[in-house]
Order: sequence, then structure tokens, then C-alpha cells
Amino acid sequence: MASAALRAWRTPASLGAKLVLMLTAVGVAGALGAALLLASVLVPSFGTLERQATQTQAAHVRAALDDLARQMAHGAKDRGRSDTLYHALAPGAAPGALATAAATDMDVDAVAVIVDGRVRLLRAQGPKAWGRALAGVTPRAAPQGFYLRIGDTVAAVGVAPVRRADGSGAPRGQVVIARRLTAARLSARLGAAMTIDTGGAAPAAPSAAVAVAGPDGRAVAQVRFGVARDITTLGRRLLLLAIGGSVLLLLLVLTMLRRMIGEQVLAPLALVERHMERVRVSGSLAPLRDDGRRDEIGALGRSFNAMLRQLHDLREQNEVQSFALGRSESAVAVMHNVRNALSPVSTVLSHDEARGAPVDPAMVLRAVGELAGKQVPEERRARLAAFVAQAVTALDEARAAQAERTAIGRSALRHVLDIIGAQQAAAHERPHLAPCDLTAIVAQNAAIARYAGSGDIAFSYPATPCAVRANRVILSQVIGNLFANAAEAIAASGRVPGTIAVSLTERGDTVELRIADDGEGFDPAIGATLFQRGFSTRAHKSGGLGLHWCANSMAAMDGSLRLDSAGPGQGATATLTLAAAPEERALAA
Repeated sequence: MASAALRAWRTPASLGAKLVLMLTAVGVAGALGAALLLASVLVPSFGTLERQATQTQAAHVRAALDDLARQMAHGAKDRGRSDTLYHALAPGAAPGALATAAATDMDVDAVAVIVDGRVRLLRAQGPKAWGRALAGVTPRAAPQGFYLRIGDTVAAVGVAPVRRADGSGAPRGQVVIARRLTAARLSARLGAAMTIDTGGAAPAAPSAAVAVAGPDGRAVAQVRFGVARDITTLGRRLLLLAIGGSVLLLLLVLTMLRRMIGEQVLAPLALVERHMERVRVSGSLAPLRDDGRRDEIGALGRSFNAMLRQLHDLREQNEVQSFALGRSESAVAVMHNVRNALSPVSTVLSHDEARGAPVDPAMVLRAVGELAGKQVPEERRARLAAFVAQAVTALDEARAAQAERTAIGRSALRHVLDIIGAQQAAAHERPHLAPCDLTAIVAQNAAIARYAGSGDIAFSYPATPCAVRANRVILSQVIGNLFANAAEAIAASGRVPGTIAVSLTERGDTVELRIADDGEGFDPAIGATLFQRGFSTRAHKSGGLGLHWCANSMAAMDGSLRLDSAGPGQGATATLTLAAAPEERALAA
């Protein structure tokens, strides 16, 4: 039940519901399209602005880091170009001369003088790790600034060779200065909150990072700064506002369209539908009221009225033609039944013509002549006597069979006369119904059908009398037609011998006659079309009138006819339903 409701919802039967569904689908598609369009335009635009702002801030951070590295390089260069320090590092210089020469104002966090990889002098405001880290700095031929990671601290380092004040002389060591890189100093320099990440921990908020390069170019830390999402948030709000406005506008348009379609299309169509229903119920072909519209709806009403006028004319013509058609169909039905009734007569005559004499008369006369002679031996005489006796017996049997076939042919001819007489009597009135013996009618038609068929068919039917109320002649024609159809079906199936079984069943006030054959059968899907005029299951046959006439005749006798089959090759069963009649009235008739 739920699936049926779902199917009904998916495929509504009402035009109004379909239009509403279509408009809703168009509205939803339009809203989705507008949302996708706005999302594809607004979101990337605001995202681009945000990325540009982030890239600008990252460029400022890189510029600040590069500037600090250059400052440290210049500071190292200024300290390395000192005559006092140069002479203090000369071989044989006094031990205290280096300490005096390396005096500094300590505007940096550490100063180291390194000669041949050994720290000759270290002045640092940090732990001893600074000395080991600065001692490992590779000597440079020219001043250079870079960043070095010392424990959890990142320091800006400047290194320069020790030379004379004028820059002459061979280098006698390296001056290394270092200054801690702190987030506070960097934030004050850039005017924005910065953090220095040395451990790779995930940031708590959306942020961007700039790598801090070491002496070998590899990153020793990252400077992180927050990414403002105001632009993206503003873009999303604008997108939601645009989508909401589009949806509201679409809803308003759909509502107006729904109302206009209802007034201009659905209401006039409903008026036409109600008028058609009145025509169907009452049969009156009254025209539809014309409201003077010049659009498609008005054209539909005018076409409908023209159709009603044409139907009125056709109805009058049909009434005139129906009488002539009824007479024509009645004549065709009579000829069809007469043909079926004359078929056994043709078969009997053909059988007698093909059979010939059972014995040769000349041979019989010659045998009698020899028996009359006195010179015939006894053995020869006995043979001739036996031959003559057998010939006489064969002639008697042939004469009896001829009499039986003649009786069947005479019965068929009487049946033809009954058909013609009944048709003349019933030309302008319903068939006369009277009690009749159904078993006798079945037996008579079975005897005729044995000669009408082209193959060997075994008939079985009950012998007990059964009284029904019907027209004996018409009922005999119906049963004869059904027997003929069964014989044709058996012949078409190629089954030898065929079987036609007849059974009777009394059900209260009705009697059911079942005629079952083992012929070719038919597809159950075409069962309802078998009674249509002109329909036939065999392409090589023409007509298709028999079952159509049989069904109408049974209905005229207040009975019915039904055909059933399990499928092609499974045989078929015809069921006749008739009103029962008192048996004594049937016997009296």
C-alpha cells in the first residue's frame, strides 16, 4: 500500500498536480542553479581576497626575517673588521689582548670568536649550548646572516671573518653574533600577533606559516600568524542572503503561476470534463457553453461542440445502418451454421464415392455360375460357396453402413431446414425458449461431428437425460459450432486420435455443459478477444463468426458461454451455462 501511494505521488493523475509538481521541480532546479551560480562566483572571489591578504602578510614576515638576517650580517661584519681584534688573534699576542679587543656593548645575546673550529672567546647571556652551537658554525669568506636553532630557541646569527679595519689581511678567525628570535620582537616589528613554532604542534586556530631558513637552507622553525576569516564569513553571509532572496522570489513566482494556471487552464478544463461526464451519463449531446475565448481553451471548446454535432449526425446514421447491418449479420450467421450442418452430408457422399462396392459383382456371378455346374470338384465347390457367403455378408454390411450414413445425412439436412426455419421465425422476435433434452442434442451433434472432422476423434458424453430451458435449434447450432471448432483444433495440433469429452453439472437452477478437447489450445491472454466478430486463432482460416454468434445466441437464451485454456498445446474447454427445466416437461416436449 505504501508503494502504491509512493507511485501515485510520483505520477499524479491530476493535471493540476502534475503542473504543480513540474513548477516545483523547475523552482527547485532554479533555486539550486542560482545557489550554485552564486556559490561559484561569490565564494571563490572572497576566498581569493582572503588568500591575497594571507600572501601579503606572509611576504611581510619574510621581509622582516630577511631584514633581521641582514642586520645580523652587518653587525658581524662591523665587529670582525677591527685592527685590535685582528692583532689580538695574531700569533704571540698577549693572552688578555683578545678579551680587551672583543669588548662589546652586548646589544646581542651572544658573541663568539672562533679560530680553527675552537671557541677562543664566548660571551653569552644564555646557557653553554650557545657556545657549542656557535662553534659549529661553518666559517664564511664573506659576512652572512641566517637563523640557527639552539635547543628550543631560534636565534638570528651573523658571521663574518676577522680582518683589519680596512678589510685587508688574511682572515684570522670568525666573529659570530646571535640574537634570540622571539614572538614578541617579531610581533612588535610587524604590528601583528606572531608565534614561533619549533616543535611542529598543530595550531589551535586557522593560521598560515612562513619557514625560517637555517644555514643550509632547511627550515629550522616556522613563524605562524593568524588568518582572518572575516572576508570568508562576509561572503558566506552574502551568499546565504542571495540564495534566500532567490528562493523567496521563486516561491512568489510559482505561487502566482499556480494561481494563473488554475484560473486560465485548469478551471476551463474541469468544466469541459464535467460536461463530458454529463454527456456520458445522460447520453444527451448538448453543446458546451461558449465563453468567447480566442485562445487554445476556446478552440478546444469549439472543437468539442463540433465533435458533439458530428456525433449526433453519426448517431442518426448509425441507427439507420444498424438495422441493415443486423440483417446482414443474421444472414451471414445463418450461412455459417448451414455450412457447418452441411459438412457431414458432404463427408458422407465423399465417403460413399471413394469406398466403392465391397465385392466385384462379376466375380460373384462367375462363382454362382460355377456352383450351378455339375463338374465342379467338392473342394472347389466348398470354396466357391464360402466366397459367395462372404460376399453376401459384405454386401449386407455395406448396405447397413450406407443406411446409417444416409440417416446421418438426412438428420443433417433436417438440421439445416430447422436452422432456416428458426431464422425465419425469429427474424423480428426473441428466440422461443422451451424445455429440451440437452443430452440428446449433444448425442445428435456428436454423431454429425464424427463425419465433419478430418481425423479420428473419440467422443464421450453422459447418457442421462438433462432438461434445460433453451431454443432447441439454436442450442443445437451452438453445440455443433463448438464441436466443429474442437475438431479443427485437434486437427491443427496433429494429435491422433483426438478426444472430445462432454460433461454435465447441475448447480441449483442452472446446468453447466463442459466441452473439453485436447487440441492446440490458446493463450489465456487472448481469451477475452475470442468472442470478437472476425477474430480467429488460426491464420489460415477466415471468418471468425462462430464464437461471436454463439456467445450472442447464448445471451439471447439467458445463458452464457466461457472459453478456458491452460495455454498453447494444452487443449481448451468451452463452458455453456443454461437455465434448468423440469425433466418431465423436457420429455413431454
